[in-house]
Amino acid sequence: MNYHNVAEQTWNYLTTASHWTGPDGLWALLVQQLLLSVTALVIAAVIGLPIALWLGHVGRGSFLAINVSNIGRAVPTFALLAILVTTETPGVKTFGPYGRAGISTLIALTAFALPPIITNANVAIREVPGPVKESATGMGMTGWQLFSRVELPLGMPLIVSGLRLALVQVWATATIAALVAGPGLGNLITEGFYRSDYGMALGAAVVVAVVAFLMELAGAVVERSVDPTRKAGADAREVTAVGT
Repeated sequence: MNYHNVAEQTWNYLTTASHWTGPDGLWALLVQQLLLSVTALVIAAVIGLPIALWLGHVGRGSFLAINVSNIGRAVPTFALLAILVTTETPGVKTFGPYGRAGISTLIALTAFALPPIITNANVAIREVPGPVKESATGMGMTGWQLFSRVELPLGMPLIVSGLRLALVQVWATATIAALVAGPGLGNLITEGFYRSDYGMALGAAVVVAVVAFLMELAGAVVERSVDPTRKAGADAREVTAVGT
């Protein structure tokens, strides 16, 4: 394989306007995959966050919850998807904008997203320093006030980190939907390799990688913005500057 030619083919594919337009163009498939990824993340967050946060707050059952969620790591996502599409329900039926085998793909991706969400959220609440909790309790805070005013704000950076990790992983893994004729950029990758059109395959792969990088970057910015210790440090520096 001439790698120079492959790089040139990839560049030509990405810089050709017609490859970005139309129902099978890069933009349309990118939006399909983004919808699939974000939906799976939201479902996983709705399921996993309340459980992880509650168990972290009460300090019991965390070991069981984390290990059960880690089954999602142990079972390959494609293997789970293959099992789901061979059953009558959910099978390979088209599900709205999620395409063929939409429900099966969403289930597989949601299971993949759960471990980092549950683990990070649970650890974030459990690792809030004991003296801080004791001080809050000594001030007369109720259990809900302790959670909402102390534990949740202090644990938010790690919680967001889990969501960021889950989103990036799910986005990259969502290309497997193409293996069951589902939506997303994986269709261009599989078709490109099947036709030996490496420009198409690698062009779509580059788009996946760039979007994953942008998601990682955006997640890191959000993670920093919700860090109360960072805000407190900035406020302290402002007070010091005014005092001098």
